[in-house]
Amino acid sequence: MSTPVHGISKTSIYVAAGRAVGAREPDPSVRNPDFLAEQLLGDPAALGVDHPAVRALSLAYDAAMQDPEVIGIVRAMMVRTRFIDGALERAIAAGATQVAILGAGFDSHAYRCRELLQGVRVFEVDRPATQALKRQRVNEVLGGPPENLTYVPIDFQHEDLRDVLARHGYDMTQRTFFILEGVTMYVREESVRSTLSFVAAHPPGSSIVFDFVSRPMVDFLASGTLDTVPALARPAFQRFMNLLQDEPWLFGVPVEGEREFLANVGLELREAFVIGGEESLKRFTTKADGTQIGAAAIAAATARFMERLREMGDAAQSALMDPERVRQQQRLMSYQLAEAVVV
Repeated sequence: MSTPVHGISKTSIYVAAGRAVGAREPDPSVRNPDFLAEQLLGDPAALGVDHPAVRALSLAYDAAMQDPEVIGIVRAMMVRTRFIDGALERAIAAGATQVAILGAGFDSHAYRCRELLQGVRVFEVDRPATQALKRQRVNEVLGGPPENLTYVPIDFQHEDLRDVLARHGYDMTQRTFFILEGVTMYVREESVRSTLSFVAAHPPGSSIVFDFVSRPMVDFLASGTLDTVPALARPAFQRFMNLLQDEPWLFGVPVEGEREFLANVGLELREAFVIGGEESLKRFTTKADGTQIGAAAIAAATARFMERLREMGDAAQSALMDPERVRQQQRLMSYQLAEAVVV
């Protein structure tokens, strides 16, 4: 999907860094459970990605969590990881005997959930270069993979997922749980539909967790315009665009159209919510004392941001920050997490 950094995409490093920083949170009620992310990433200085989320690995947790960019990715990864972990537990309890992780990257479920996955076959599917580095890191820091894990290298552009999995002992007749994290936005619609149709061909009770963006968000990023981004926010936005330079977003679901989209490929939506929305923050980032991860730092940064806009006398830019306008933009350009099931 991108020009590799040591065989790994820049965005996979960025999100793994977010999980690693979140795993340092002192409060266990919200801490990111991916305690292996930092070990699998290794030395952040050797990763070749210059972004606050990666640099945060070299800072103390409290210092790192003063940066709104870092807070944003840490929160998003807390939501993603904790929701996926919960869905995985439910799927195994309901009788799933296979787990397929598509576009696995630095995913750590096979290694940190060994007890849960005893007796379950796990398949990690990814590009050969990405998988080679992953296997190297697993061997170096964990002493090797668990016996129930099968690595499945694939050329996504030229090989059929069903055929490649079958060659590695995958059984289509087994109830299966799929993880498709950080993938759908980077591939074209026909590929997303084909993958989800493959999931739907499994026995009833099989399920998938995946994240997705809206079609307006993909169109906005493709336009390359910064006119609707407040000037003071453009440096952070540009850093995000730099991450996507070799990994453009290609696919988004029509706004509020996820249920129909899934029905058309044979799946039933069980749950969907906006990552970073009020519901997700309350559910996954609220600490035991009732405060939310990074809320005070974000509030302070927002106040400084608005004050600088007023000092600049930029009424047009201030209007872009109108709360009602912001809510409308969030609805149109949402980033969501969903679970769907085969019925």
